[in-house]
Amino acid sequence: MERIQFVPTVDEVLEVGLPHLEEAEDAIVSFGQGCEGEPLMQWRLLERSIRELRERTDRGTINLNTNGSFPDRVTKLCDAGLDSVRVTLNSPHLKFYKRYHRPRGYSFGEVVDSLVQAKGKGIYTSINLLVFPGFTDRETEIEGLMRLIQKTNLNLIQMRNLNIDPDLYLKTVGRGEGMGISKMIDILKKEFPSLQFGYFNRTKEHFRSQIADCKFKFEI
Repeated sequence: MERIQFVPTVDEVLEVGLPHLEEAEDAIVSFGQGCEGEPLMQWRLLERSIRELRERTDRGTINLNTNGSFPDRVTKLCDAGLDSVRVTLNSPHLKFYKRYHRPRGYSFGEVVDSLVQAKGKGIYTSINLLVFPGFTDRETEIEGLMRLIQKTNLNLIQMRNLNIDPDLYLKTVGRGEGMGISKMIDILKKEFPSLQFGYFNRTKEHFRSQIADCKFKFEI
């Protein structure tokens, strides 16, 4: 895809986002989609844009898709009027997170703290869990995920196929055996009855509804 070669102004953000929030059914606007850079690098622009949007309308949902690298910036965006935050990760364990994401200039602890801080501000939080059958559903991964959910009081787990060369990934995270994705979900549902599962960011109207917005199809 062709990348834009400039940073938009607040007015340009409003030109795109405001009509959608004001007019669309079940409207949602998101900063960041995981393949276009980290939105927290432009947090001042986002902060001003969110404030301007919310001064003009309280309609619709403003979401942030992020790697969670700067908890203090996430907090400022929450104060500006953000409605929801989604943080991407492949594992709840530091060593596997580092092997895949290779963070520079931030730590896994800050990623977790971003979720904690957002929840403390009353924000709807989710993780974008990059799923690799045979790894994500290992017992140790599930146990780590449960600890993460307990620590962050997470609302939603969005599950995404991790489209990657399986041999390369297993070489990176080590070989092992999973119990099955369906069984993993059953365990988490039993342990956390209010935890939601899905595939998309949710709008405010559906923050608390157990809608079936995902059809799982895992491929490697």
